Amino acid sequence: MNNMEYLTSYVNQFVETIKRTGVEDVVICPGSRSTPLAYAFAKSEGFQFYRQIDERSAGFFALGIAKAKKTPVVLLCTSGTAAANFFPAIVEAYYARVPLLVVTADRPHELREVGAPQAIDQIHLFGKHVKWTVDFPIPEDNEESLPFIERHIYRAVSTSKTSPMGPVHINVPFREPLLINLDQHHSALQVSKVEMGQLVPGEEFIHWYKGILQKEEKGLFIVGDSLHTTEGFWEFVKTVQWPVLADPLSNLRSSVPEDCMHLCIDQYDALLKESSFKENVVPNVVVRFGAQPVSKPLTQFLKACKPTVFIAVDESPIFRDSLHIVTHHVQVEATSLWIPIQDKQTSNYLENWSKANEIATTHIQAYLEMEEDEGALAGTLFESLPNGADLFASSSMPIRDVDTFFNKTSKDIQIYANRGTNGIDGVVSTALGVQAATGRQSFLLIGDLAFVHDVNGLIVSRFQQTNITIVVMNNDGGGIFSYLPQSTEKNYFEHLFGTPTGLEFSHIAAMYDAQYDAVHTKEAFKHALNQTKTKDVRIIEVFTNRQVNTETHRKLWSAISKELDSIWRA
Repeated sequence: MNNMEYLTSYVNQFVETIKRTGVEDVVICPGSRSTPLAYAFAKSEGFQFYRQIDERSAGFFALGIAKAKKTPVVLLCTSGTAAANFFPAIVEAYYARVPLLVVTADRPHELREVGAPQAIDQIHLFGKHVKWTVDFPIPEDNEESLPFIERHIYRAVSTSKTSPMGPVHINVPFREPLLINLDQHHSALQVSKVEMGQLVPGEEFIHWYKGILQKEEKGLFIVGDSLHTTEGFWEFVKTVQWPVLADPLSNLRSSVPEDCMHLCIDQYDALLKESSFKENVVPNVVVRFGAQPVSKPLTQFLKACKPTVFIAVDESPIFRDSLHIVTHHVQVEATSLWIPIQDKQTSNYLENWSKANEIATTHIQAYLEMEEDEGALAGTLFESLPNGADLFASSSMPIRDVDTFFNKTSKDIQIYANRGTNGIDGVVSTALGVQAATGRQSFLLIGDLAFVHDVNGLIVSRFQQTNITIVVMNNDGGGIFSYLPQSTEKNYFEHLFGTPTGLEFSHIAAMYDAQYDAVHTKEAFKHALNQTKTKDVRIIEVFTNRQVNTETHRKLWSAISKELDSIWRA
């Protein structure tokens, strides 16, 4: 067997094994050293194939696909700093529990640490931010190589899918010449099928847990990001009659059944800013599914009241308890604890939450009608979203405006965000990846600084069809910092944190042939949203004022708190 033949057999084995594991999506960045694998993936049928020339954006694009599908995505690049540019997306994937198969081509062993071009130390390049890393053998005529490839790829895919899901790293060295025989037939090896089981609770715990659900009236369900499914949840909650504090990323604020609307508490972030209300709704029991929600007032409330029983349900052995108040960490699949109970009546505790939620909702609806700030504009966007759409929210102010102004609805709207590390890098690319995975009409809500961070991610729209509307809230700087303590230092705040750039994005839209609107009022924004979308990418740039935005948000929260205080102190 000559060099081309065994190189071809090697990469064919690699690609066909990945296909047999069920992986469907491959994101490839151009580069010389990864040529054999790039050609092998390209000629193999059965993959959804994506290209992105920038590795940093490619990493987040793959992250978006995997986030939406909840299945591993292959991410391939050449050697050198190309691999290093994957790192921000890998960090996000690790903490957000998103499965990625990161494949980096490498120089052969004889070209490492000797000054060869595009040769860096890629072994354990991503450190503890991948679940597993492996350095593959060089392609050569060795009967052990192909079985090694097959078994290690099965291991990599299984590792990425096992809770907590996350990225794995496969480093593959190649010697020149790098061309393969595209017509060479491949006979796949056969290995034992990999079966993955489910985590279920024990009988003793179930007996105790059902007793709490049955007897306790002052109980709360808190649901955050990272649920694999929400099917069956509301049927379960109806029997327990506890309020559900639904983080927007739980996707429980959408498709809410009519007879469960009173159970879904979507304004808790505003409600928990008021002290007298908090004193009257201290829970005895909290059951949390998924990650801790975005809301800081909720975090402070839980830390202050320290419920007697706090059950954190998580498929991973990793304790997600930054508040150090969890009393029972239960490592099972969430759906295994959606156990209906019988003959339970509505409590005053639930009625208090529902009544307060209605009060806050009334104030927010009035706010959306009267105000022109970012919050009102964001709420205008949310109300206009069509049934069957996806919404991606950037970190900083956009996700907080989603938390406040995205009201529960019977419409099917799925919400996504990068909350593993809460960064603003790679947001455009992740949103484009989500849209590629779902095929649904997508909307991205993003600030001007986050848009600048990843504007080159738009290049992917030149390689494949997409359907996304990007709403850029341009307040000329970092709006979130205006709510933080450092904003009180007037001498240096604007220079260090406000960071105004004076940028507007009409030329970016023209560069990528995107439909573009610049709007300065709410009415103009409504008009732009109602216009027919004529291009794959639409950018609506909304010019706002950071100071006005901060003042009106605080006025809203104050009005809600004032009415709650008058009721609960009466």
